[in-house]
Amino acid sequence: MESMEINSLFWAGKKVLITGHTGFKGSWLCLWLNQMGAKIYGLSLPNPVSNPDLFSVLNLEQQVDEKRGDIKNFDICSNTILDADPEIIFHMAAQPLVRESYANPLTTYNTNVIGNANILEVARTCKSVKAIVVITTDKCYENIEKNYAYVETDPLGGYDPYSSSKACAELVASTYYRSFFKAKGIGLATARSGNVIGGGDWSVDRLFPDAVKAWSNNEKIIIRYPKATRPWQHVLDPLSGYLALAEHLWENPDEYSGPWNFGPDKNSIKTVQDAVELALREWGGSAEWESTNNNNLHEAGLLQLNSDKAQSMLGWKPRLDFFNAVRKTIYWYRKFYSGNLYLTKLTLNQIDKYEGEAIHA
Repeated sequence: MESMEINSLFWAGKKVLITGHTGFKGSWLCLWLNQMGAKIYGLSLPNPVSNPDLFSVLNLEQQVDEKRGDIKNFDICSNTILDADPEIIFHMAAQPLVRESYANPLTTYNTNVIGNANILEVARTCKSVKAIVVITTDKCYENIEKNYAYVETDPLGGYDPYSSSKACAELVASTYYRSFFKAKGIGLATARSGNVIGGGDWSVDRLFPDAVKAWSNNEKIIIRYPKATRPWQHVLDPLSGYLALAEHLWENPDEYSGPWNFGPDKNSIKTVQDAVELALREWGGSAEWESTNNNNLHEAGLLQLNSDKAQSMLGWKPRLDFFNAVRKTIYWYRKFYSGNLYLTKLTLNQIDKYEGEAIHA
């Protein structure tokens, strides 16, 4: 298949609901869809997910018709979806952190499983909906910690509550598709991606946000698992996959419904130490890091995705290698911490450049 291009004409005027729209990936997706002329609706928790928060930094409040509330509340999900009457739903809202899932497992399951079911239950009664993409994670697989890239048909599982909850979300989505959406000709797919990085992520307990926060205060970053490998990818790579998947679900729901991997290429599977040392060089100055042995919670040491299905059926492939993903990410943060006031323009420029790379790939 030829290389994928996002069809901006497809999105012009489309009514799109994004749950978790104020989060890191949600904010990038809002900006991208707004640029293409979509009418965007959002549902997120009342309070910002981080401080700073990207949604506010990019001044997206004026671009999104948003409601604030918790997806664990069925009535809030119902009111939001039925009021918006969306044609396409990107379900991103989640409790996304492994360590938080150990601290609050029940909240994690309620959000990631019941919240997901709430969204799908309302969506099946909403006549406008044509396509749904549920964002899960690469951690939904039963991880055997071997040098093996998981394919979409591999067993689901999860050692920690977060990973397990996302495997459950996959099963809920599969059941809802086969039981309800398939007969109505509505496309429903799940999307699994790796360790996503990019400018504007300030989530707690993540390597790049923790690093730039520390370095901007002339402090060291403390690393828990320097030898653990992660599938690093810039946020624009999985988002381009989600957009392409939604376009294909719209055109052919039977063929494109189901699970999809959107992982980086093998050369972007690097250790945490590799990532922090490249970030440190790009940041410059007197930035430092050190490791800690204070690790009492299980985290995956080795995790890879096989994205051949997305490449062969969608024409999707990752455009930004490890070096460019880290470089774009640190460049964005350096501009933010130096007081740059044109971050929306900078972020749009990174999207435009990415689209140009996709067209000429």
